Amino acid sequence: MTKKTSTLFFLLLFFTCAPDPAGSESSMPHVQFHETTSIQNIEKHLRILTVDIGERSVFNWENHSRARDYIQETFEALKLEPFLETYDYRGNAVSNVVAEIKRGPNPSRLFIVGAHYDTVHGTPGADDNGSGVSVLLELASNLQKNLALLPEDLVVRLVAFALEEPPVFSTPYMGSRVHAKAARERNEKIEGMICLEMVGYTCHQEGCQPYPFPLNFMNYPKVGDFIGIVGNFSSRRFTASLLSAFEKNENLPAISLTVPFNGWVLPAVRLSDHSSFWDKGFKAVMITDTAFFRNPHYHLPTDTMDKLDMPFMAELVRSLLFFFVTSKP
Repeated sequence: MTKKTSTLFFLLLFFTCAPDPAGSESSMPHVQFHETTSIQNIEKHLRILTVDIGERSVFNWENHSRARDYIQETFEALKLEPFLETYDYRGNAVSNVVAEIKRGPNPSRLFIVGAHYDTVHGTPGADDNGSGVSVLLELASNLQKNLALLPEDLVVRLVAFALEEPPVFSTPYMGSRVHAKAARERNEKIEGMICLEMVGYTCHQEGCQPYPFPLNFMNYPKVGDFIGIVGNFSSRRFTASLLSAFEKNENLPAISLTVPFNGWVLPAVRLSDHSSFWDKGFKAVMITDTAFFRNPHYHLPTDTMDKLDMPFMAELVRSLLFFFVTSKP
């Protein structure tokens, strides 16, 4: 696994855009994880979300509601107690689906893992964002299987956000904005928020992985077989701790990136639910396959599940599981 570190200086702007140090190399934790089962579960979730249901946009409320119900029922089947965070969008009741996993009776450290379940109009949204939701659901399953290994002071809140895509993006109606606003009003102490945004597409030809300016001038991999962890400057320690845990999984290369000014100097890194938490002062990261920089099917009808790498997504579940099992204050 390769870790890249670079720093750029501009004449008018000091801009740090570099992967964080990974920290110490400890041994891989022993967790209950069956890769074949996870692959099968992820494939099942994707098939239901993208084939059986299909487009889940604000222009198809029936399908959007079916996706919400499926996520809630999946949490319930895992013996969780999900609840709906319901709000109004132009006369339509929409809901974030929320569930929490904890071992101890009085946990003091809260992490949020979220993924939006809507799509843009005209696409089944396999990578965007059926992949994120499928990983979220399979992570829930694996956290339950390994509950005895979780720190007693830890609670993991899993949130499927109702709306993220245009025409809702960057409005108060985004599910993540609703949740982050409520968390700030409750004065919640969030250790970190993890946004799963397009996490299933890989490419393996040299040069198939482009980058936005100025990252295209840096020595980042030219092959798209890695997962990216993107954080703002305030989240740099959180980013580094995630990278450290991910590097225990030799089957999933991971690269991190830290951007200043809540990402406004590199707008492409703000295009998901983590930015809702950045803007409320919470530590947050986006975990991504780099979205439209790698995936040519972005926001198109061809964003279908047959384009996705199921083992890649299963390894992401494993890496996230490592992080939570080894999480320390």
